[in-house]
Amino acid sequence: MASGNTAPPPPAGLPRIVAASLIGTTIEWYDFFLYGSAAALVFNKLFFPDSDPLVGTLLSFLTYAVGFAARPLGALVFGHYGDRLGRKKLLVLSLVLMGGATFAIGLLPTHATVGSAAPLLLTALRLVQGFALGGEWGGAVLLVSEHGDARRRGFWASWPQTGAPAGQLLATGVLSLLTAMLSDDAFGAWGWRVPFLLSGVLVLVGLWIRLSVDESPVFKEALERSRTRRAEADEQPPLVSVLRHHWRDVLVAMGARMAENISYYVITAFILVYATTSAGVSKQTALNAVLIGSAVHFAVIPAWGALSDRVGRRPVYLLGAAGVGLWMFPFFALVDTGSFGYLILAVTVGLVLHGAMYAPQAAFFAEMFATRMRYSGASIGAQFASVAAGAPAPLIATALLSDYDSSTPIALYVIAAAVLTLVAVALARETRHRDLGRITDEDGEPSGTGAAAEARTR
Repeated sequence: MASGNTAPPPPAGLPRIVAASLIGTTIEWYDFFLYGSAAALVFNKLFFPDSDPLVGTLLSFLTYAVGFAARPLGALVFGHYGDRLGRKKLLVLSLVLMGGATFAIGLLPTHATVGSAAPLLLTALRLVQGFALGGEWGGAVLLVSEHGDARRRGFWASWPQTGAPAGQLLATGVLSLLTAMLSDDAFGAWGWRVPFLLSGVLVLVGLWIRLSVDESPVFKEALERSRTRRAEADEQPPLVSVLRHHWRDVLVAMGARMAENISYYVITAFILVYATTSAGVSKQTALNAVLIGSAVHFAVIPAWGALSDRVGRRPVYLLGAAGVGLWMFPFFALVDTGSFGYLILAVTVGLVLHGAMYAPQAAFFAEMFATRMRYSGASIGAQFASVAAGAPAPLIATALLSDYDSSTPIALYVIAAAVLTLVAVALARETRHRDLGRITDEDGEPSGTGAAAEARTR
């Protein structure tokens, strides 16, 4: 059977593959986070003007959450065809869908022009964004994981993860620049459209790079075996195989995502609401704090990924989950001071701790699943969790703030998610020694569990 280290790429090959995954993932997250920032800053006025400010923000975040609801469907569809046809083809499609939807948002008429049709159109495009992102993440991290060697897989696979802070950095940076250059009236009238329209240019660059890479040797060999099985009528659809052989791994992945997902959207999206309404911080100051924190986040993710290659995925992940939970009360205390320096400290430390979960996540999830169902398994575990975690996080946090006028319930909400993640990861097996080419379910035993599986994958 093929080894995960068979036919390693030439020295220049892996960086090019990493670049292809990173540029596409950055663009996808830029599009997705741009919506989140705009939802907190202007969409409540442009698309829900009849509501009071906090209710308008809640409705704006509700359309934001709709994008998460579509991510599991994207995970199912892209995972199925990604395991059957290849990672690259589906990654190109996800980039086109996401970029097209984001560009179209920049052209949308507002409530003042078309009335209630405006939020409906906004919601429809948000659904397309969520569907595309549901298929993007799994393919991007697998493209790198399956090309790289096991010794440094955590490091290399963490680079597509930096697409999230890079996208956040780009989205927040563009918005921060525009809010600094334009008056509130000009930004609300037309300035908010500029970053959405910019997505069209970014997608063309991403497609040019992404079309230049090839599928991994690991996937090609698995595809040949899969074709033989289908010819013998012995091949199950990837989704069926995942639920049959890897259901424990899917549950572990979902639990692992809870603290990571919830904390991230509280720190980067909800903070724009909390800092401006409760702490008396200006919109520009809050955006700049997230901008600086995202830059540090980008820098530390590969370092956390490299550490997971040395000590294991689980210890690094557990450190991040515990750290985020412990940081929540200091986080809000620092924001409440209204000091720009303390706001930067609050966001930056929170994102550094988040990175300890996010960096090893790519390799950790990829190593749980057999090749012919890896896209489906990793995507389902990650994206189904996002519906319960990231989707309602800003909405729940805003509602808690509205009801209690205090940050304490919000901090407890994140701490509860951290406890759930600690339990899930503590129950998981360490995966860093696993050979992606040898993880198999051919004997009918789940590849991610059991002593036999552990022996096969070392």
